[in-house]
Amino acid sequence: MEERKIIARIRAMAATVVVAMLALMPPATQAGFPDRPIRLVLPYAAGAASDMLTRELGSGLQTELGVPVIIENKPGGGTVVGASYVAKQPADGYTVLMIGPATHVIAPAIQPNIPYNAAKDFDLVGTWAVVGSMISVHPSLPVKSLNELVEYSRKNPGKLYYSSAGIGTGPHLAGETFKEMTGANLTHVPYKGAAPATMALLAGEVQVSFVNIPPQVPHVKAGKILPLAVLSPVRSTLLPDVPTTAEAGLPACISESWNGLAVPAGTPAAVRTRLEQAMFKVGADPERKARMAAGGAEVKLMHPKETAEYIRAEVLRLDPVIKKLDLKAE
Repeated sequence: MEERKIIARIRAMAATVVVAMLALMPPATQAGFPDRPIRLVLPYAAGAASDMLTRELGSGLQTELGVPVIIENKPGGGTVVGASYVAKQPADGYTVLMIGPATHVIAPAIQPNIPYNAAKDFDLVGTWAVVGSMISVHPSLPVKSLNELVEYSRKNPGKLYYSSAGIGTGPHLAGETFKEMTGANLTHVPYKGAAPATMALLAGEVQVSFVNIPPQVPHVKAGKILPLAVLSPVRSTLLPDVPTTAEAGLPACISESWNGLAVPAGTPAAVRTRLEQAMFKVGADPERKARMAAGGAEVKLMHPKETAEYIRAEVLRLDPVIKKLDLKAE
């Protein structure tokens, strides 16, 4: 009788241990991933330049993974709101963050009390695409090249203003890098987004702009904006006749708004690999590439290790500029 009681206790204890172990196991290891909708969080408001990139990726992932991929816009704090939200979600692969320079380079540098650690609170899935920026001028300005812009600004100190999408954005940092490298006399005027920064140039509120390429394209083709150079290593497919800053002798003056995916730290490797493989398949679709190019974006797939190296290089490149400007979050 006593022996039966002991056996029963052992069985009960074993069952308890099994239940506890199952509860601790990540959901993705208990069943095939994914088996329910995935949330892709974009830390910008709807209508932002990265919307197209995100929705193209989201629709492709939905096809590849066989489950709904729901785009959630969580703007605020220069991407901090959305990034912080994802960092606190379960590490199961069902909440994914669209990352970029703001989430992993700029916000950590200009916000000392940021509520997440970009390097420790996320596992990288990979890089998805990039959007280049461009240096443009109002057609009324008597310059046709970067050299002429620099010379004109020196001869007319305090008279040239340039617009950007905001303090601490990639194009703003590129503008300050350009000034440092060339001695150009330009004064920064920040706007709340690439679209208003472009409209400011059109209206003559500023004479120069450092802004993402897409919102400028129709105005360039209409002759209302004169592009001087793209801030990318290669020419833009949208404006193939516009030279690069490298061709103008400024290879270090670059501004690319890169985008990629990250998940909360601790997400199982098998889940990260599944997301990465799906993203690479989506990026291999020629029709999707063509649509992205038409919108001003280039598919630029990189694996997690490559992405980590790219981010480290961006930090090394931009941190000195940020510190010199003593940039703080608005």
